[in-house]
Amino acid sequence: MARRSYGTPVALGIFLLVLVVVLAVGWQFLVLGRDPEDFDTVFLVLGAVFFLLVIAGLVWLSWWLVLEIRVNQRQRAFLDAVTHEMKTPLASLRLYLDTLDKRDPDRERRNEFLARMRDDVERLDQTVEQVLAAARAEEKRVRVEVETVVLSDLLRQCIRDVAAHHHLPEDTVRLELGPCDRVKGDRSELQLVFRNLIENAVKYSDTPAEVSVRVADADDGRVEVEIADQGIGIPSGELRKIFQRFYRVGRDVQRTAAGLGLGLYIVRNLVRRQGGRVVARSDGWGHGSRFVVTLRGAA
Repeated sequence: MARRSYGTPVALGIFLLVLVVVLAVGWQFLVLGRDPEDFDTVFLVLGAVFFLLVIAGLVWLSWWLVLEIRVNQRQRAFLDAVTHEMKTPLASLRLYLDTLDKRDPDRERRNEFLARMRDDVERLDQTVEQVLAAARAEEKRVRVEVETVVLSDLLRQCIRDVAAHHHLPEDTVRLELGPCDRVKGDRSELQLVFRNLIENAVKYSDTPAEVSVRVADADDGRVEVEIADQGIGIPSGELRKIFQRFYRVGRDVQRTAAGLGLGLYIVRNLVRRQGGRVVARSDGWGHGSRFVVTLRGAA
């Protein structure tokens, strides 16, 4: 994660302090009236300019501090989420291991414990993968292996993976293919993009979840993939913020839905790396959401 530089704000603060000292000394000369009127005029002009510089600097510093506070809040939320996502399955694994060690459950009970332990291990693995994927998504010099990707195969695999992970019925996620389903891009990165989007659509939907994935032609030979749900929706003021790192919609959602606030950040960076774009659309709370990914088409 990139660390912000504090050099500019500190330098600006020192500069503003010097300006205030110079302004105070200058105004002392002006008030004492020891100099000609022309000199008074010079001090008046310099005082006005210095005041404007101080005000502009203070406004900028205030804006910077607000941004830093927000970033720190998101980082704390991220650390809390990581702690929860790792501590909960670890505690569960410890409990099952202690039970298997101290008792001798029957075969059926043992298989049930093993199945739950596999789920916990998978949850830990996904948490680690999300963090690693976020780090890779920030890399600017990563070379993308451009190839022709068949979206029908890729999307069906993503749907199967999400359905299996959440134990969903087969008709939970509906796939509608268009006349063109071939795009240019890195298959592994696109798979991560669409799995994250479908996973979010399921996670933030009411039970039973209803998710649709639609592939359609766009302008200039591009292909659009829309993932839509009937879930909680997104306020209009947060449609762009949700792609920021660590950002999660609403405190109530943060308490009820597991996550690190990295999924959409990863999606945006990886889609941009493919030469595409992603936008979020929603009519507000309770009206579901749609994510439209536009990629370069392939003949």
